[in-house]
Amino acid sequence: MKKLKVLALGLLLAVPAVEWKHALAQEYSPAAPAPAGQVASLRFEVTLAPGLIAAPRNGRLLIVLSRQATPEPRELIGETGLSAPPVFGRDVDGFRPGGVAVVDQRAEVFPIGRLNELPAGEYYVQAVFDTNLDLKLPSAPDNLYSKVVKATLPPTGGGTLRLELDQKIPQEQLPAESSNVKYIKLQSSLLSRFHGRPMYLRAGVILPRNYDKEPGRRYPLRVHIGGYGTRFTHVANMMAPYSEFRKAWSAENAPEMILLHLDGAGPYGDPYQVNSANNGPYGDALTKELIPYVELRFRAIGQPYARVLDGGSTGGWVSLALQVFYPDFFNGAWSQCPDPVDFRAYELIDIYKDSNAYVNERGFERPAAREINGDVRYTVRHECQLENVLGRGNRWTLSGKDWCAWNATFGPRGRDGLPWPLWEPKTGQLDRRVVGHWSNYDLRMVLEKNWKALGPKLRGKIHIWVGEADDYFLNNAVHLLDAFLREADPPYEGKVVYGPGRGHTAGWSQQQVMAEMAAAINRPAR
Repeated sequence: MKKLKVLALGLLLAVPAVEWKHALAQEYSPAAPAPAGQVASLRFEVTLAPGLIAAPRNGRLLIVLSRQATPEPRELIGETGLSAPPVFGRDVDGFRPGGVAVVDQRAEVFPIGRLNELPAGEYYVQAVFDTNLDLKLPSAPDNLYSKVVKATLPPTGGGTLRLELDQKIPQEQLPAESSNVKYIKLQSSLLSRFHGRPMYLRAGVILPRNYDKEPGRRYPLRVHIGGYGTRFTHVANMMAPYSEFRKAWSAENAPEMILLHLDGAGPYGDPYQVNSANNGPYGDALTKELIPYVELRFRAIGQPYARVLDGGSTGGWVSLALQVFYPDFFNGAWSQCPDPVDFRAYELIDIYKDSNAYVNERGFERPAAREINGDVRYTVRHECQLENVLGRGNRWTLSGKDWCAWNATFGPRGRDGLPWPLWEPKTGQLDRRVVGHWSNYDLRMVLEKNWKALGPKLRGKIHIWVGEADDYFLNNAVHLLDAFLREADPPYEGKVVYGPGRGHTAGWSQQQVMAEMAAAINRPAR
């Protein structure tokens, strides 16, 4: 078991390379499968086409059902809500051509309770075999899937629907580049050493409008992080004709800089770009490998005063966290609607006091998302049940979705080498033994404990915007952080802005963010 250790003053999170002294007492065991012997009105039999793989594989087998022909059912994996396409999941180990994997009443199910509760009707059905260890995505390279089968389910009197995995997602190829959009795939020595296999950093780069015209000019670097799971290839959409970003970026009066778009995919979903016990040293790989490579290759200034950060949602948290953990490396973060910055308000969960993630202290189901008017969109239990279906062992901690990624980033590693869950998948009961490890990523707590040293380094570098009706209640945590920053000594000299009646969205325009970044870069040293 590895330990995540906060170095002096919590400024840099260390690579987890030493034994975690507070070892958890036992292996985590997922909930037992449904009792055997129940009569199933419907089941799926999945086979593997000859010649598709060279050796047996272990992975998560998913069956997805959609009421519509397009897009393919596999492209809908991850949707929430009671009307979401039904998904069934089970582990399959040693799967090889000639074998048969059965998905029946014992499978984990979302959003219905059991397979035999599936409403009768016409469906488009597809199987996916998720096996990629490095990118936890159903669409990751080398994952297998079947052709779409149209079927009326359940068949009269029950029966079996057979599907064949005969398609393979091709090996990764970087997209075609243009004069101002470039792509990077860089093998990381730090991450490869941690995981014991080749691991890569991927990124997209957008060059300034006059880059080719002024070959002797050097530029500041803007490190951009998208919302949860946003891939590095998103730079192509950002620079698509008529996009609002492109309009702002290309304007004659816009400050010129290089934009580096980080990748939102890793072994447990979005890696959150910081060092962690489960993902490895992403923060160090970014600051010691990727950024130096980009700055050298694309003529960046390569100095701390000329590096800035921004992002929204996941990117909001990451940009602020990188500024906090590497205060001398970056010169400001513009964080919009950030993921929880104070774990007393992890959405609506106080990880330090609450006993259950799914049910509040009054016994009611805990909301996870709301509409602008406050109406509940779905609950934490509902969201985590989808993740239980997607994750090996019926565990949300291995799903590759939001709660999985948070847990892998902020939590410890168990003796089985997997992320230890903050709460039990079915009951939602919190495990007090891991809360101390999570607190290393509670940005308000890190700042409060270390402000004497951090305060002077972060002077004028913290900029936060959040909607007061944020879909995921993220404004609550921002208020808690703001309460500390307002009283901080020395003063932080940044800003926290609230959008009345605004949800989970950006509040600042691209023009405003770029103008403020340019002002910070050009500000005389203090």
